[in-house]
Amino acid sequence: MAIGQKSSRALVPQARQALEQLKNEVSSEIASGPDPQAQALQSWYQSGYGGDVPSRVWGAVGGNMVRRMIAAAEQSLIQGAAQQTQAAFRQALGPLGQTLSSQPYQQQAQQLSTNPFQVQIPHEQ
Repeated sequence: MAIGQKSSRALVPQARQALEQLKNEVSSEIASGPDPQAQALQSWYQSGYGGDVPSRVWGAVGGNMVRRMIAAAEQSLIQGAAQQTQAAFRQALGPLGQTLSSQPYQQQAQQLSTNPFQVQIPHEQ
């Protein structure tokens, strides 16, 4: 890395406070664990100086932060995909889709006497 470059910059400056909070949460969980080197995080909490914390411990903090951020991104993708799918169904269903989207699901189920997607299988006798 070039001289004068800071590697710990947040890509989105507005996220800096949230990242600090996440770092504090993850490091407190690791500090409460059985690893004796992780106990150095306790001194970081008290003094604010993390230079005596082993890099292996900071790596664990960073790795756990990345895991949580990936999980949050995956959850966001899932929710976005579900919303897109619902919108596509509403559009495909036309007026029926608009009626369905404006009512709670429990009411929709009560008002529809038959499920248009249900397939009736004849029983053999």
